[in-house]
Amino acid sequence: MEIQVHEQIEDLQHMTVGQLRENYREVFGEESRSYHKQFLFRRIAWRLQANAEGGLSERARRRALEIANDADLRVTAPKGLDLGAAPGRSVTRKLAAVDPRLPPPGQEVRRKWRGQSIVVKVRTNGFEYNGRIHKSLSAIAHEVTGTKWNGYMFFNLGNGGGKDAQQ
Repeated sequence: MEIQVHEQIEDLQHMTVGQLRENYREVFGEESRSYHKQFLFRRIAWRLQANAEGGLSERARRRALEIANDADLRVTAPKGLDLGAAPGRSVTRKLAAVDPRLPPPGQEVRRKWRGQSIVVKVRTNGFEYNGRIHKSLSAIAHEVTGTKWNGYMFFNLGNGGGKDAQQ
């Protein structure tokens, strides 16, 4: 059985990412969110070996459960939950630090692209362009140009405060 597993792992090394993802689905019974070839290779090889050797010993499983029971799994409170607020009161959540390259919410960032004037309104929850909210300037630049761009570079916001782009 050991030779058969070794041959399967050898075959994995010559597979494309698409083939590894298909193999991952067969071995784990679910889709992989990863397209990283080395990650897929290692996970599938581990599972093949675990299946052939019987996985973890009972002692190792018990120890893993002990460790899991002792661990505080949540490191931060859920979004929007303020443990210090009185029940029934609304809490204004403090916004994360805003990128200093951006103008303040409510102002606009402009750019001319191939004769077209691109106007983006900076909002607290993203960027508004053509009546839609986008999470990033890069998404808007991609929509406008059809190619991947760094949004700050596209709107010339790299050097500070977005002062040059507001007009």
